[in-house]
Amino acid sequence: MASNDNNGKGFPLKTLLGFLGPGFLVTVGFIDPGNWATNIEGGSRFGYKLLWVVTLGTVMLILIQHMAAKLGIATGKSLAVNIRDFFPKPVSAFIGLTVFLACIATDVAELVGGGIGFSLLFGMPLWAGALLTVILEVFLIISQRYHRIETIIVGFLGIIAFCYLVELVIVRPDWQSVASGLFIPSMDRSSIYVAMAILGAVVMPHNIFLHSNVIHSRKWGISEQEKLELLRYEKIDTLFAMTLGWIVNASMIIVAAAVFYFHNIPVDGIESASATLKPLAGPLAGLLFAIALVFSGVGSSVTSSMAEANVITGFLGKPEDPRSMLYRIAVFVTSVPSFLIIILGLDTYRILIFSQVVLSIQLPFTLLPLLILCRNRMVMGGFRSSNTEFTAAIIISCIVIVLNMYFFYSTLIGKI
Repeated sequence: MASNDNNGKGFPLKTLLGFLGPGFLVTVGFIDPGNWATNIEGGSRFGYKLLWVVTLGTVMLILIQHMAAKLGIATGKSLAVNIRDFFPKPVSAFIGLTVFLACIATDVAELVGGGIGFSLLFGMPLWAGALLTVILEVFLIISQRYHRIETIIVGFLGIIAFCYLVELVIVRPDWQSVASGLFIPSMDRSSIYVAMAILGAVVMPHNIFLHSNVIHSRKWGISEQEKLELLRYEKIDTLFAMTLGWIVNASMIIVAAAVFYFHNIPVDGIESASATLKPLAGPLAGLLFAIALVFSGVGSSVTSSMAEANVITGFLGKPEDPRSMLYRIAVFVTSVPSFLIIILGLDTYRILIFSQVVLSIQLPFTLLPLLILCRNRMVMGGFRSSNTEFTAAIIISCIVIVLNMYFFYSTLIGKI
């Protein structure tokens, strides 16, 4: 239980370090292979122009993930369970179906990306790399305790961040252009599809469900004071972890822009990006690229499967028991389409980007229930969203919905 010796002031370092973790599980999910595909596409085609989408997405993400975690702290239940308990059955079933489809899209990105990473690193066939990713994912989830998984994932995240920071040093980008790209919006019909994919790859539906659930690993009690203490540490964990994710995602676009866009080199896949990266930025850059992709694929597949198991058990009203048959089926079931895509020989790069667009389209069906629940005093009690927080969340949801509408409009008139 958290110590109250500081009378609510300050953050004891030992206690803070003991809390850090749930936000990092979420973070590894939004630097997954789907992000690699969309970030490489955005950087190689549009240079630094879409960096602002990562900045916007991360700002949105910090608030949304905080609200999801607060819901879990206030109610002691995940978002999936809260939706099932609060909304009418037809509405709950519809939301559950859309989230399940988003989970399938997520698994496609994780497993295909992990397979590509192993293929680049060890030369194995794509299907073998994807299978190895699944085996590692299931082993980590079923055989390890939660806190050990958390430690492993934080280690994976550190390796990915280190690899990309070294690549930034290697490619030496134009930092003045990078700074303007990070904060000045620029988008047209030719870039809306990729911008949507980048947004979907940053603000991911399954991560919202995951955060509302894994926050329960820090159960310090049930009193209002203990919940408030937990919430204070959650804010730091979320902010620190999301900021690290923003740095890594922005680095992906920056590296792709510096290497491919400014050398007028087209990229049609993660494999070709790796092959082109080596002669332009050196063999070390290519090696770091492959290593980071492997850790990204395995790490994000673990967290996505944890989220999928919670979503499936939560919407079905079943206990989330890792020893149960339902839980183990939930871990496996969404990986099936990934293997079908690999076996059929479909364009994995385009599939990865499309999967992120699917996530972006589903987002309103996750955001709106979250907002409704967080604003309801019967659900949240004293943790009900303030007017400022709720207004900001409404603005974020409107941005997502407007981008979706613009995306469909642009698609229908055939301009992208």
